[in-house]
Amino acid sequence: MAKAQDKSPKDSLDLYRAKRDFARTAEPAGAEFPTSGNGFVVQKHAASRLHYDFRLELDGVLVSWAVTRGPSANPDDKRLAVRTEDHPLDYARFEGLIPKGEYGGGTVMLWDNGTWEPIAGKDPRKTLPEGHLHFILRGRRMQGEWILFRLKPRGKERGENWILRKVSDAFAGGSDNLVNHHLTSIDSGRTMEEIAAGKPVSQRKAAKAKLTARGKANGEAPPPFQPVQLATHVDHVPAGNHWLHELKYDGYRTLLAIGGDNGRAYTRSGLDWSDRFAGLIADATKLDASSALIDGEAVVILPDGRTCFQGLQAALKDDPGRIDYMAFDLLALNGEDMTRRPLLERKAMLATLIGDGAGHIRYSDHIIGRGEQLFERFCGAGLEGVISKRVDARYSGARSGSWVKTKCIRRQEFVVVGWLPSDKQRGFRSLLLGVHESGALRFAGKVGTGFSAEEMERLLALMAPLARKTPTVEAPRAAVRQARWIKPKLVAEVAFAEFTEEGVLRHSSYLGLREDKKPEAVVLEVEAPVEQATRPAATSGVKISNRDRVIFPEGKLTKGELAYYYEAVADIMLPWAGSRPISLVRCPQGRDKKCFFQKHDAGSFGDDVKQVNILEKDGHEEPYLFVDTPAGLLTCVQMGTIEFHGWGARIEDVEKPDRLVFDLDPDEGLAFKDVVSAAFHLQDMLAQMGLVTFPMVTGGKGVHVIAPLTPSAEWPQVKDFAHRFATALSQADSDRFTAALAKAKRTGKIFIDYLRNQRGATAVMPYSARSRPLAPIAVPLSWEELRTLDGPDHWHIGDAGEMLKRAASKDLAHWGRADQILPDL
Repeated sequence: MAKAQDKSPKDSLDLYRAKRDFARTAEPAGAEFPTSGNGFVVQKHAASRLHYDFRLELDGVLVSWAVTRGPSANPDDKRLAVRTEDHPLDYARFEGLIPKGEYGGGTVMLWDNGTWEPIAGKDPRKTLPEGHLHFILRGRRMQGEWILFRLKPRGKERGENWILRKVSDAFAGGSDNLVNHHLTSIDSGRTMEEIAAGKPVSQRKAAKAKLTARGKANGEAPPPFQPVQLATHVDHVPAGNHWLHELKYDGYRTLLAIGGDNGRAYTRSGLDWSDRFAGLIADATKLDASSALIDGEAVVILPDGRTCFQGLQAALKDDPGRIDYMAFDLLALNGEDMTRRPLLERKAMLATLIGDGAGHIRYSDHIIGRGEQLFERFCGAGLEGVISKRVDARYSGARSGSWVKTKCIRRQEFVVVGWLPSDKQRGFRSLLLGVHESGALRFAGKVGTGFSAEEMERLLALMAPLARKTPTVEAPRAAVRQARWIKPKLVAEVAFAEFTEEGVLRHSSYLGLREDKKPEAVVLEVEAPVEQATRPAATSGVKISNRDRVIFPEGKLTKGELAYYYEAVADIMLPWAGSRPISLVRCPQGRDKKCFFQKHDAGSFGDDVKQVNILEKDGHEEPYLFVDTPAGLLTCVQMGTIEFHGWGARIEDVEKPDRLVFDLDPDEGLAFKDVVSAAFHLQDMLAQMGLVTFPMVTGGKGVHVIAPLTPSAEWPQVKDFAHRFATALSQADSDRFTAALAKAKRTGKIFIDYLRNQRGATAVMPYSARSRPLAPIAVPLSWEELRTLDGPDHWHIGDAGEMLKRAASKDLAHWGRADQILPDL
């Protein structure tokens, strides 16, 4: 093949033009030859077989290779890359259909682009003819250092076979991290199927593609949301130099995700609030990073230096330019997961990234040690309190003993249950408040100060459509005389001096409504002794009785061994199983004795296992269990729990799922390889709709195919999508699949259990043990790993160490996370 430098661009493209009929194909003929630059492009190409065309700009043309399985971020993978003819530079903008019968007939997607540069001293004009290229990519998806090298010819090979390989660096990752996680066009936001069908870009996709198209050449997509670390309320500040201390801000907890000029802002529960914090996103994209995920608080700072929640609410409505962002943690940077690094290291990198500030983005500083003195000084200045964090702790994405909070002023969220009319000109005298305690909504008193006239008008307008005739809670008649009751749908932040012996507020003051928290998640905050709250997961402090009781008779595995397993994996399990309604499989006498499901509780498990009240179909509320600490997990084990099954939504908003789950349940007699093949088929079908998916072996018979969702669609939409998808798949391949619930219709088939995706349904949680022989566990996998796995029960509770090692690997660094919403079907 002619070398790029041997001919002019025009001559170099002779073979390209000879293979195409430009009267039939919309591919560019390459009439113009602009000055050579340093761009690159990757086009996903479904021709006779799917491949990825990798093209580097050099001397006025795109030097091209067809990478058969697509690029891999895993340095151990060597991907075959067959060199093809040079292409014109304007081919880098081509996306669409090549007609059937034409050379390369099929669908072409613009999958990645950016700039490239050779490694210093490696002149590509010299090394390309020699058969190797060593270069750095700055794309939206492909990043860092890569190598292309030519293989020695074999026999009568007509083309040039090369190998494309990632060099180990900060951008290295798992085999699945690129082609399986990026399924839509960087230009139009469409899937391959939408391009093939000539489908116009939908309004939603157009908006997203427009943002993406503005990305820097050295940028990449913003990292997806991941669960935030939460602090436990404690009775005093922890002592010693193992702790650093920060100001507790009075605002909205917010994750900022940036990639190039694009960005997202997420609430603590994963809701996309990018429109509300557009100014902060714009400032964050100016930081010197190709991508980052930053944890912090959106605030309004008063002239005296205090942060003000009421001021923040006013600014969100009328003056968003007043909103600042106090950044206090760094979860990802330039494609690298930072959560496994110690906190001090993460904060040092965050400080370097932010510097003196970028617009309204500011770094939240800290001191090490001397926490009590800092707390006293903050309280004396009228500030809210102190957040204390272990200096050596990783970011766990759950509530753990490594973050605690100490408050100067008592304040928390309450549910608004009604109001008392005013005998003056004011709109109302006070709001009536409730809080969930021991699984029930109880009266917590009232608040009658802190309202502006404008806020009163707003609250009356919000409460009017929620009016009800019957009391929302039981309350002393004298305290609620003339009450106007409302449905418990609003959440208010209230400061107060204390609770009386009757459990009602004294000296309360209204601060504002909390739109980022649902009433079901409002529970009574109780200060925990700091010594108890700061125990690490492996020493949760939960006493496990009868540790020698055999729970799994087949392997003589004991309750103590099960408890040890859950202690060990608590930090990697809670980001998935924590803060969502759960059902427990309890087997107090062992798995071969009587076992039962439990999903409701009114406090019998103790303080570490919590309740969230959820409305049932008949209109009454039931207290559902949830845990958010290692102690909560271990308390359930102490009570005989083996399995943990969870809703597809978190307690902050139980009506908006954050995942789709398809449980592939094989009929008796089908081999595990049949289930694996079916899982890959579902992956492909869902990928065609633009959904990134992740596999998990359940420890039972089957495999879960999981598509994470940014919470936006509600249960009816999600259930309808899952049902129609499963039905369509079973109709298209009726010999292999069934969506029928009846056992009689499953003979010889795999049941696509879509019913995990309805309100109230649960699915087994990652890392949960199963009440089956030899104590197998549910394990997250990469797709590459699933390909060669021997069975769904490969791991068991004795593999806790391996689970921790796997969770820290680059193959699973992004498992279960994707920025995507429910597609059209």
